[in-house]
Amino acid sequence: MATQTRSTRAPRAEPTPTSDNGLPTLPGAPTAYSSETGRTYRLDRLLGKGGFGEVYLATPMPRDGFPAQVCVKISDRMSGWLREAYFAELLLREPRALRVFDRFAEVEGPRMRYCLAMEYAEHGDLGAWLARKGPQPERFVRREIAAILQALDALHRGQALHRDLTPFNVFVCGADEQLKLGDFGIATHQLSRRGVTAEAFNPFNAPTEIAWGKVRRWQQRDDIYQVAQIASMLLRGDVQRPMRSRDVRGLPCSDELKEVIHRCLGARGKRYESAADLIAALRQRPKEINLGRVSGLAGKRIAFTGFLSRPRAEAMAAAKKAGAIVQSKPGQLTDVLVRGRPNKLQIAGTVGGLKLMEIRRLAARGHVVRVIGERQFWKLVESSSPARKSKITRSRARKA
Repeated sequence: MATQTRSTRAPRAEPTPTSDNGLPTLPGAPTAYSSETGRTYRLDRLLGKGGFGEVYLATPMPRDGFPAQVCVKISDRMSGWLREAYFAELLLREPRALRVFDRFAEVEGPRMRYCLAMEYAEHGDLGAWLARKGPQPERFVRREIAAILQALDALHRGQALHRDLTPFNVFVCGADEQLKLGDFGIATHQLSRRGVTAEAFNPFNAPTEIAWGKVRRWQQRDDIYQVAQIASMLLRGDVQRPMRSRDVRGLPCSDELKEVIHRCLGARGKRYESAADLIAALRQRPKEINLGRVSGLAGKRIAFTGFLSRPRAEAMAAAKKAGAIVQSKPGQLTDVLVRGRPNKLQIAGTVGGLKLMEIRRLAARGHVVRVIGERQFWKLVESSSPARKSKITRSRARKA
């Protein structure tokens, strides 16, 4: 959790209720009573305690369609309780959001206890689960990340932000060990696509530019950054070290997935802007960049990538001599990218250097950059040289 609150006192004992089978509960067992549903929750075991309050494994009585065991989260802070109850209702139909079955408040002397009866994640949070299970295969990571993104997409479509997507707020549930989103204690709505002031966030998984105070607004793309961190942790089986964009090349996965993760973690302005964008990227293989043809270099804005057979400085000088405008990297105004021999140490392997990734991103936005090979580049340079032009002119004159 990102906020800090003081822990509540131990729950008080109610008159001895009976369980579903008619047997009385253990003498003196602490309970919590919901005036909303008329249920009593026997608090069987303390699962966790911290700034958020206390979480108990509990038995609902009577059960009446509830699971045999639930988690009861007790806090003395109304704001977080209201947020969680509200966003749980918003995501009620999302199978990958941790379900809240009941929400109620109890009077305890001069203070209130704010309670949520939630779905019990029997395998614990993602951090504890990975400590036992270790690294996960790419197929699992793609499937589960896409699944929890569905719940996040429902938030984003409702103009809301989670802001606390860490391995301790993703839970592992059921016999098939599905990942589910939980803990919406600092989730909030945004009034526009510009996001909200970054005043409440968890620095553990926050984008570096926000954690360091360089950017003061939290946007949907920052939720996406946190999801990519979780994907990296699943692949490595390690939740202790956040992934840096320059280290993505070392992840044990395909080049295509490396490219997706790098875009989530890389330059802020180039990240996927919503959960829906990232879902599409995970489900669709990136298009192959095939070599094309251009008639000449004069007036074209040109960039280079990969290893060339001649020094890069010589190629740049030749391009300028041919009338081209040389750019250090491709952008919105680029016309041509000259592709040399791939570098296996690129961010995403042989198909995923930064410049090639930018070409694909620009193409998705409707700006097509023509990619040519080095051989064609040198032919175009040669054909544009004055000596070559003079030779062609004399040849045409003789034929005439």
